[in-house]
Amino acid sequence: MVARLRDAMLGIGSASVIPPGHLRTELDRATADFDACRYAQLGVRLPRLITSGHAYLPDAQQPTDHAALAEVYLLATRLLIKLDEQELGWMAADRARSLADSGDRVLTRGEASRTLAVLARRAGWHREAMTIALAAADDADLRRTGAAGEAERGLLIQSAAYTAARAGDQRGMRELTDEAAALARRMRGPLLRAHGGGFSSATVTLHRISAENSLGDPTAALAAARTVAPAALPTVERRARYYTDLATAFGQLGRREECVRALLGAEHHAPEETHARPAVRALLSGLLISGRTTPDLRGLAARCGIR
Repeated sequence: MVARLRDAMLGIGSASVIPPGHLRTELDRATADFDACRYAQLGVRLPRLITSGHAYLPDAQQPTDHAALAEVYLLATRLLIKLDEQELGWMAADRARSLADSGDRVLTRGEASRTLAVLARRAGWHREAMTIALAAADDADLRRTGAAGEAERGLLIQSAAYTAARAGDQRGMRELTDEAAALARRMRGPLLRAHGGGFSSATVTLHRISAENSLGDPTAALAAARTVAPAALPTVERRARYYTDLATAFGQLGRREECVRALLGAEHHAPEETHARPAVRALLSGLLISGRTTPDLRGLAARCGIR
């Protein structure tokens, strides 16, 4: 899948071209595949979308043509981040930002900034990641874009909160999380964003679980987890993240059986996600060498390709 994406981005792939009138429909299907963690299907759709978008770009007459390809690259960036493919992720994110600027789409531009902030954080550039996310959240155009703009601002502030956690700034993380939570409470209900997963009080709590884990406070992470029902999260991909974060907290506390049960919960909701994510594989590898193994643990490890 990564090789096909790389070749499409380099213009040397063999992916077929989608008829121009079907691009938006195919992009919607690709987004649905990501949200449902159907990565095998996504690995076929995304290279075709990239190849097709570039094939039609020289003839683009409207800013929306650039915006559509920007959304394709945003989706590719999110997948590459999940698979820990940082170099290709930077390439996709930079293209998404350039195309979003050309297309003059405020929400797409905000989402491009969010993916860049995530990549900067993963590179250890915490100050820069914070600057990117908070500057985008404060964009006057985004503030004037109604509920969808507020949701994008919330996603950006969530990202900044997690960056604060990665930098070891507990107070900053909690202040930014509270700010995102206040935004979510002012909304009438959860708002789905095409390439941001969704924004609601539940997604803010999900980010807090990850952040508390990152700060080395799994007890606080579990306390946060008890306040959200997985069914309240907007997509299968977000629910799988909930169970993986739960497993991480249990793992930090040495609660091995509960850790494995949480990973099995993630696999139940999203087997392709669970089997593919490097973070899950690293957690399983640690469990295998650190204590007694069980049939459940060995079976899950085998399904993830760990022997």
